[in-house]
Amino acid sequence: MEYDNPMTTSKPVLRLRLWQLRIGERRTLLLVGDFFMATLSLFISLYYWGVSEKFMGFTSEFLQKRVPAWFYIIPLVWLLLMVELYDVHRASDWRKTIQGIALAALMGLILYLFLYFYYSAPPKSLLPRRGVASYLILVSLLTLAWRLLYIRIFNAPQFMRQVLLVGGGQSGQFFLQAINGLKVKPFAVAGIIDDDPRKIGSLIEGVQVIGTSDQLKKIIEENDISDLIVAITGELQGGMFQALLDAQEAGTEITRMPVSYEELFNRVPILSLEADWILNTFVDRARVSGFYEMLKRLLDILGALVGISIMLLVLPFVSLITLIDDGWPVFYFQMRSGCGGQPYRMIKFRTMSRDAEADGQPRWASEGDQRATRWGRFLRKTHIDELPQFFNVLRGDMSLVGPRAERPELVEMFQQHIPFYRSRLLVKPGITGWAQVNFGYASTIEETVTKLEYDLYYITHRNIWMDLLILLKTPAMILGFRGR
Repeated sequence: MEYDNPMTTSKPVLRLRLWQLRIGERRTLLLVGDFFMATLSLFISLYYWGVSEKFMGFTSEFLQKRVPAWFYIIPLVWLLLMVELYDVHRASDWRKTIQGIALAALMGLILYLFLYFYYSAPPKSLLPRRGVASYLILVSLLTLAWRLLYIRIFNAPQFMRQVLLVGGGQSGQFFLQAINGLKVKPFAVAGIIDDDPRKIGSLIEGVQVIGTSDQLKKIIEENDISDLIVAITGELQGGMFQALLDAQEAGTEITRMPVSYEELFNRVPILSLEADWILNTFVDRARVSGFYEMLKRLLDILGALVGISIMLLVLPFVSLITLIDDGWPVFYFQMRSGCGGQPYRMIKFRTMSRDAEADGQPRWASEGDQRATRWGRFLRKTHIDELPQFFNVLRGDMSLVGPRAERPELVEMFQQHIPFYRSRLLVKPGITGWAQVNFGYASTIEETVTKLEYDLYYITHRNIWMDLLILLKTPAMILGFRGR
């Protein structure tokens, strides 16, 4: 492999390094850019609204008397509606960016219409149509322009961090396969370092093994490597260990592969973890404070009361159409595995035909499941069928946020095929969860592995802010009709 001459590239590279942002830095930049565009849209929409007024115009009197106080915090509401687009992979995809901004505008419109018709008694000046309409149009267009600029700049090769993978074994191959599955790469993998002489010059998942630990310093300098990702699961040999220490002292960032995988994909790489991971890592990271448990239970109770209220509103309509479509019963009860594997009786609106599992054998729900009734398919797509589960939340069987509840028979089967599967039972199952909002449903063992990776990531990172983030992401999942 030919290396660039460091004497001719060092100064431009050093200046460019400032713009080679990490994942967290990119997320912060997106947030700052969106807030700037949202605030700019606020000022422009206020000006348009003011000059269109026949009597006041754009004056201090207009700002004080005509504009309701809540209108000034609308940029913060926009950021909350945009929560789906702070995933850096989604933010780097132009098609998904358009979809995300359109969905945020739609949710904003639905929220406004709900308030507009719900609060019909107060003066309509508290819910200005002209101001809200102009804001939604402006903020959508300006945010689209900013996101396009972000994609054009930070997806360019010169703005990507240069990464060297240390270890070309099974763990390294697994990591490269995951990277190759991304539509837009988060960084450039310059090569692989491995002390096995048989691998030198070979290609592993399309990336060349370009040297050993003895050559690490030279390769870092000649390729302007910013990061080393260590994908060695066993014990590090002395030469490799010292080479990594020298690289770190010289300013190169070093990250273990599982940590980098979690940062990139927001899930745990269970297929590349060692057998003692549960004892050495998971147990400690899964601990939470009693204060968090108290807040979570309070949030569950409040959310359950709201959810039950909504369920009671739709119950007459759901019951009537269910009876017309497929007859009794309206509700469906089924045993599920709760926290610690304790079984509980879950309640949902019935969506399947009454003889869906006449042989008693449990089956996965699949896309276009033939067991579902016509009305049941709609209930599933919109997730209305899950509203009765708020009774389970109120009772304490479930939480608002957690891994998806599974049937005991399926849990036993998954344990035999998927490592660490039972560890997801450490917490209560949830109506929504990290796996649900990021991945959706699973109908194969491979998809169940991916869902478990998300579940274990949630268990090891959970806090009240993450729970709130998941709840904010849930409406986008519902409006996207991702149910089965």
